[in-house]
Amino acid sequence: MDSKERFSSRVDAYVKYRPGYPKEAIDYLYETEGFRAGAEIADIGAGTGIFTKLLLERGSKVAAVEPNREMREAAAAELGNDPNFRALPGSAEATGLPGASVDFVVSAQAFHWFDRDAARTEFRRILKPGGKAALIWNSRLTSGSPFLEAYEQLLHRWSTDYASVNHKNVSEEILAAFFQEGTMRTARFRNRQKFDYDGLKGRLLSSSYAPETGHPNHEPMLRELRELFDRSESDGLVSFDYETEIYTGEV
Repeated sequence: MDSKERFSSRVDAYVKYRPGYPKEAIDYLYETEGFRAGAEIADIGAGTGIFTKLLLERGSKVAAVEPNREMREAAAAELGNDPNFRALPGSAEATGLPGASVDFVVSAQAFHWFDRDAARTEFRRILKPGGKAALIWNSRLTSGSPFLEAYEQLLHRWSTDYASVNHKNVSEEILAAFFQEGTMRTARFRNRQKFDYDGLKGRLLSSSYAPETGHPNHEPMLRELRELFDRSESDGLVSFDYETEIYTGEV
């Protein structure tokens, strides 16, 4: 499937069940990396606007660039009344933004879908002199508890193409090569969601590699998920733990 269409049928689950980003991570961008109120920011692969909203809350002006119509419309429904927000039907490789028009480029949970060489060329074109890029992921922990380890095995067993599209395939060496030599900085923060079973199911089905209704793996995947939840829950909840990773630098 075209990567730009993978989430079209998952927008509702994405809005409801995908994690936000910890305040400490946003503080880091604004207090350490130079983000500021009034800055022009391009959020590339903005999706349903989860990260865009956090930038708007700090008073920045955000162009949310998203190729998927359904996700872009969800962002506009949530954020369209903010005068600092605009949505564009572009991509990382062709944003539609004017040259030298933004102070920062951000990409939250999307960079692994990009053509890296074409994206770097486009980022350089739209950034003002001295501008920076920030690449951000909520990286789900795959070890540290029996639940996290079993959930990872469930994905390998039942997903359609989890191993090939996992953002962890983008190594730190690849990221360092994307930025100008010697400019990449990294920061990491803890993040967590708590889910009842319906929330856990929704979080799983928000993933592009989770087989949907009608796929032969869908029902057995959900049966195993139910069993995993039942043996892992405490007070009716399980913990979904992440490390929020931020990579910044000049491109």
